[in-house]
Amino acid sequence: MGKSEQKESSLEETFQEIEEIIEKMQNREVTLEDSFALYEQGIRKLKLCNEKIDSVEKKMLLLNEQGELETFGELE
Repeated sequence: MGKSEQKESSLEETFQEIEEIIEKMQNREVTLEDSFALYEQGIRKLKLCNEKIDSVEKKMLLLNEQGELETFGELE
């Protein structure tokens, strides 16, 4: 799997994927090795969610009182 195969998922889609990973991990048939692999996938997805949320928060902080988005370069 290369980067070209990875499409940008929405936060909602990523949260759904995390829920599916948790469900798989709760299956008693999953081997310990598979559990570690699922855990690693989940942590990567959580980090991705955190980055997306941080990005949105930064944009929200830049909204001026008229509700217009300002970029970092326009701030004085």
